[in-house]
Amino acid sequence: MRLNQNTLLLGKKVVLVPYTSEHVPRYHEWMKSEELQRLTASEPLSLEQEYAMQRSWREDADKCTFIVLDAEKWQAQPGTTEESCMVGDVNLFLTDLEDPTLGEIEVMIAEPSFRGKGLGTEAVLMMLSYGGDAQTDNK
Repeated sequence: MRLNQNTLLLGKKVVLVPYTSEHVPRYHEWMKSEELQRLTASEPLSLEQEYAMQRSWREDADKCTFIVLDAEKWQAQPGTTEESCMVGDVNLFLTDLEDPTLGEIEVMIAEPSFRGKGLGTEAVLMMLSYGGDAQTDNK
C-alpha cells in the first residue's frame, strides 16, 4: 500500500518504517527459518520471489506493511542502517475494501532475542492507531 510509503512511526521500543527493497535481503534470511515459516504459514521463497512479494505488497490496496526496528539501536547510533536494526514486521490487511474499518493485523518478531520484550505489542498498538488515523483522514 502506497499510503505509508513516506511514513515513519516512532514508539518507545520500536520504530515502524515502510517495507522497501532495502529490507528484502534480511527479511529473506529470516524467512529461511522453518520455525518462522510454520508460525507465519509461509512457504520458502527465492530472493527474486521475495523482491516481487515486497513490490506486490507496496502496490496492493488491501495491505499495509511496516518493518519493525529496534528503537534503541536505531536512535543510539546515527547513520545506522535500517536493515541492521530490523527485528520483524507488522501488517494491516484490509479484509473488505468496501468497508475499510474491517481488517486484520499480524506481527512477527523474527529476531528471537527480541521476543517477549513487548516490541510486538507496541508494534500492533501503533498499527491500530495508524490504521484508525488513516481511516479518519480518508473520510
